Amino acid sequence: MSVHGILNRKGATVCTIEPTASLAYAAKSLTNHGIGALVVTGAEGQTVGIISERDIVGTLSEKGSAALETPVAEIMTRKVAFCNRQDKLVDLMQRMTDGKFRHLPVIEAGQLVGIVSIGDVVKSRLEELRQESDTLREYIHRHAHHMY
Repeated sequence: MSVHGILNRKGATVCTIEPTASLAYAAKSLTNHGIGALVVTGAEGQTVGIISERDIVGTLSEKGSAALETPVAEIMTRKVAFCNRQDKLVDLMQRMTDGKFRHLPVIEAGQLVGIVSIGDVVKSRLEELRQESDTLREYIHRHAHHMY
């Protein structure tokens, strides 16, 4: 399965935030949407960074509650890793593990068309493995009487 399959199931909605927004606003947005990361977009809608729950928690533990007024731009990850619809899930799992990140925005023709999380990838991969297992079981069951 590829990223395309995930986006077909979960939709292409991407929650974004402006670089000038506060960490408090980012935290509230993550909680309200039940997500783990926000794509930070500039004035023309271009991706300028990504901010995750982990980034916020790290800043809070470092600076205390005063960090809540910090603009997102100060702590966001600027070097964003992207993927595209054709990427295979096994490849994404490897990239996410190696890079130690849990969210990949999906880009198509320079446009943000979705986002996938490690949770999306694992869920889809498990479903894929379950279908393979069911198919094998069915095949064995159907052909077992020919074996003896």
